[in-house]
Amino acid sequence: MWRSPPPLAQYAAEHDEAIAQFCALCKKGSVAEADLAKAEKIGMATGLTVTHPLTGEEVPVWVANYVLMSYGSGAVMAVPAHDERDYEFAIKYSLPIKQVIDIPVGYFDALEADAKANDTEINRAYTERNTLVNSDEFDGLDFEQAFEAMLTKLEPQELAKKKIQYRLRDWGVSRQRYWGCPIPMINCEHCGTVPVEEQDLPVVLPTDVVPDGRGNPLKNIPEFVNTTCPKCGNPAERETDTFDTFVESSWYYARFASPNDAQSMVNKSAANKWLPVDQYIGGVEHAVMHLLYARFFHKLMRDEDLVSGNEPFANLMTQGMVLAGTFYRLNADGSTTYYFAEDIDIDYDERGQPIKAILKSDGQPVTIGKIEKMSKSKNNGVDPQITIDKYGADTVRLYTLFTAPADQTLEWSDDALKGPYNFVKKVWRIATEHMQALTAANLSIETLNNEALSTDGLSKEAKNLRRKTHETIAKIDSDLGDRLALNTPVSSLMELTNELTGFKANSKQDLQVQHEALTDLLIMLSVYAPHIGEHLLEQLGLDTITLNYPEVDKNALVQDMITMVVQVNGKMRGKMDVAPNSDPEQLKAQARSMESVAKFLTGDIKKEIVVPNKLVNIVVVG
Repeated sequence: MWRSPPPLAQYAAEHDEAIAQFCALCKKGSVAEADLAKAEKIGMATGLTVTHPLTGEEVPVWVANYVLMSYGSGAVMAVPAHDERDYEFAIKYSLPIKQVIDIPVGYFDALEADAKANDTEINRAYTERNTLVNSDEFDGLDFEQAFEAMLTKLEPQELAKKKIQYRLRDWGVSRQRYWGCPIPMINCEHCGTVPVEEQDLPVVLPTDVVPDGRGNPLKNIPEFVNTTCPKCGNPAERETDTFDTFVESSWYYARFASPNDAQSMVNKSAANKWLPVDQYIGGVEHAVMHLLYARFFHKLMRDEDLVSGNEPFANLMTQGMVLAGTFYRLNADGSTTYYFAEDIDIDYDERGQPIKAILKSDGQPVTIGKIEKMSKSKNNGVDPQITIDKYGADTVRLYTLFTAPADQTLEWSDDALKGPYNFVKKVWRIATEHMQALTAANLSIETLNNEALSTDGLSKEAKNLRRKTHETIAKIDSDLGDRLALNTPVSSLMELTNELTGFKANSKQDLQVQHEALTDLLIMLSVYAPHIGEHLLEQLGLDTITLNYPEVDKNALVQDMITMVVQVNGKMRGKMDVAPNSDPEQLKAQARSMESVAKFLTGDIKKEIVVPNKLVNIVVVG
């Protein structure tokens, strides 16, 4: 069975009035994919047959209402056992259903149980990929193997060829509104739609427009609308629709490379220097709309010799959505009224989950809905100004970036803002105490900023703080620079802050190390919390405009001493500071000599286990 293309359908229609009427009926239907999927599958046998290219069988040709000429060649081999629409069609017209892909045992059991419970029929088309059956020489091959094997057989006979099929849906680019790029077309009664002459470009929108909400205001400005046809010179009207903003944003990345070029749309040498864009960030809807349009524009510009590369963007990251709870009431007319969270009194359980919601205005309960994407229609958005007024902009930024990876969803919680808020306050306290310590030690901030830190004779605690500081710099370099992970650097900054909190400076050198750690912390924090970060840096006498991002001192990462745990029969009995990668025999001897360990060595030592740079375990029996 073949589903026929329009040319063959036209041929059949010329010889059969019933088929002609059927084709005329199909022309009146929608060609949208969603509509075709829902529509009843109808068709007619043409009486024609074609020869199957692999088996040599004669296959009947049918015309059907769900195959488009715009898809592939317009003629598609029907496989009812493995295509849901073909299955429906074959069942309706009692056509053969031949299985050619192996179906796992029990695959349809759950579907059949549901259908039986609901007194419905299931679609038994198996649409997954698996090995072939009932396919003669191709039996046992998987999808890729079968594809290549069939191509190898048919290509020499010129019955098949490999082709990549691109699908780009029509894009309606016009908008009935004032704001947007003018569409440079003129509508003439005699000549039709005529492009504006090049010397008259660009078309400039009038600026004395006050939108009043009654449609496109450009239609009501005669001096903009009325013009003459560039082709015949008769009175004509200028197009008043404007372009969708995606049209401009689909190519302006290339224009950014040469924004002052007055001679061309894109300066090719500048575009070749700067493109492709290193990182494209957008929501999921951008990945299936704007990103496709931008790639389409780029390939057009490439074909017009405006740019050289094949792709506009090197990397893609689709950020996750921000989710929040919903609260609503169902109305008598079947509609739903959603309420803002701030208008609700909410009771929570011990796990922080809402269990009761009362509308403040009338004291009556409302339904606690699902966690959903923030939207105006659900009234579950958060006014950032309210949160900023309470916690500050830096806290809101930290919370948004820290709570979830950028490419995953973020479930908003006002209560969870307290964590980042406390972190900001801790940084403020550490900086204040550090400046007080410098004053008490009669040390000048200016001197510390300009004096090189000597690392000779550093205390163990100072070495640990320097190592943590430079480990943090290295990790954030990797997380932000290599992986575009926005949340993990905040965790690293919190760890460094905790290290600073526990550090006690007992000398000028200690204060220098503390000053270095605090300065680097604030510079890195400024990426996330610029207000507190830059303010405290200025308090430390630093110019935030000219500051360089900290660089890793690899010498600081070297450990000259590490702490190893000592166990007796698996229980910790002490710790010892040793050089990294020390000789195992020396480690065993040092462990046995420790007073806290020796008192537990009351029997025979059966075994001594050394885990390098981590622990020594002494096994005692008797």
